[in-house]
Amino acid sequence: MTLLPRPLDLINKSIATTGLTITRNISYGPAPRDKINIYRPTRATGATTGATTSRLPVIIFFYGGSWQFGHRSDYQFMAALLARRGFVVAVPDYRLYPQVKFPDFLNDCAAATAFIINNIAQYGGNPQEIFLIGHSAGAYNAVMLALAPQFLTAAGSSPAHLAGVVGISGPYDFLPLRDAIIKDIFSPPADITLTQPITYARESAPPLLLLHGGKDTTVLPRNTTALGAKLRSAGSVVETKIYPKLSHIDIILTVLPVFTWRAPVFADIFSFLAACAAGEYSPNGSALTAPVVD
Repeated sequence: MTLLPRPLDLINKSIATTGLTITRNISYGPAPRDKINIYRPTRATGATTGATTSRLPVIIFFYGGSWQFGHRSDYQFMAALLARRGFVVAVPDYRLYPQVKFPDFLNDCAAATAFIINNIAQYGGNPQEIFLIGHSAGAYNAVMLALAPQFLTAAGSSPAHLAGVVGISGPYDFLPLRDAIIKDIFSPPADITLTQPITYARESAPPLLLLHGGKDTTVLPRNTTALGAKLRSAGSVVETKIYPKLSHIDIILTVLPVFTWRAPVFADIFSFLAACAAGEYSPNGSALTAPVVD
């Protein structure tokens, strides 16, 4: 019997990788899933000059999947589209449930991030311009690394190394836990609030851009609005945008050229990254509130 291709396979085939150099299966730890794929414009070899100014900004992309599913190769389309915009893009795997629970997958993401910070120069990336982007559970991972310093500190790094963070449709304030599997994933802490990104909202966090679809019923938009409000109250730099017509999956599909007309998600992300790189967002600056985008 011939197996039909998955939608992700078809999406990946639709995005060309010509002009990009892809380095696969880079180990950042001892576990079988402790691997990273790195995508970069072929011109960004890292060998032309030792000056960091010649290197490209770096995006670490964490995929979603309810901390239960996903593989770095599934998101080649996202990495390729980002790399074509002049970034070195790293897509790490991390261990998943039921092999691990909270906080082990966060420890993996922190280890991958620290590894990339320390080694990305040889792939043409600038270790002084590290951005995290995540979707769904991946947004949770990225935002937790930004807000809860203990994870990157334990990996030998710090949120201070992050130039900015983008969370797309992330769960940041999702108590009480109702789903049986999610309850088991987050069961270890005696204080369950320690599993929530909103608990760690702080003034000195890296700049954050939080995006959400208004029609998202998988992760409710209130996760983004609640965290945004808490970060503003703490004095952090945060921008939030709700796209009324987009669902949980729609928002990630808008990065594809055939769907960019639905909402300016990619344009908003790149504007935020450019502002971070230009130094427009100060850790002690005023919070940013963006209008709802239709």
